[in-house]
Amino acid sequence: MPNTPQPNDERPEGERIAKLLARAGVASRREVERMIGDGRVAIDGMILETPATILKDLKGVTVDGKPVAKPEPTRLFAFNKPTGLITAESDPKGRATIYTALRNALPRNAPRLMPVGRLDLNTEGLLLLTNDGELKRQMELPSSGIPRTYRARTFGDITQEALEELIDGITIDGVHYGSIDANLERRTGRNQWIEMTITEGKNREIRRVLEHLGLQVSRLIRTAYGPFELGELPRGRVEEIRKHDIGRFRSQLKKHSFP
Repeated sequence: MPNTPQPNDERPEGERIAKLLARAGVASRREVERMIGDGRVAIDGMILETPATILKDLKGVTVDGKPVAKPEPTRLFAFNKPTGLITAESDPKGRATIYTALRNALPRNAPRLMPVGRLDLNTEGLLLLTNDGELKRQMELPSSGIPRTYRARTFGDITQEALEELIDGITIDGVHYGSIDANLERRTGRNQWIEMTITEGKNREIRRVLEHLGLQVSRLIRTAYGPFELGELPRGRVEEIRKHDIGRFRSQLKKHSFP
């Protein structure tokens, strides 16, 4: 006699609204959840109360009273961020943001873009931008294990042997930083360039680790995020990543297999 599915075994079709809105480029999933908490999202005119709502599509959904457009194809851009820019849409102190520079750097047909992770005010180099909030979330999760490579110009005394100890991770002021692959590139007196690859991306991780080792950081450049590299992209310029490369990266993301 066949088993009859019980109500508790049945799962509603569709996906959480926060995930759907993130994929549609409204905002990251976490930001969408905040928007729902603020009463900015509605379905057929009814204010949504929980981000756990399951929907098949975004028909009838509005944000700030405006209908949500259908999701656009995923697009990804590489931006060579200069120093002196905040990775945010606006700054209470009135400082220039990445969007100040992007206005003139992006193509006219560029969608609304969100940064993948952040770079500090004085950190420069590769900053990825996407219109896909779900892709942004996946790329930022430490569990995804995506390598991020930096080059740091430092002053002070350090040996390759000391840097190699970072491969086992390090704890500073109660915060544990996972495995770091660090290598001396070149040295002039007490000045040297150090290349470092991390997978967690904790706040100011590179600077804190190097300062803990007694080094002063005078310049910090992100050169790669996963398979995407800064290359020869001029400072302040933007380059769109090919759809083929995005698709290949997504297959790596599913397998957590990065070079």
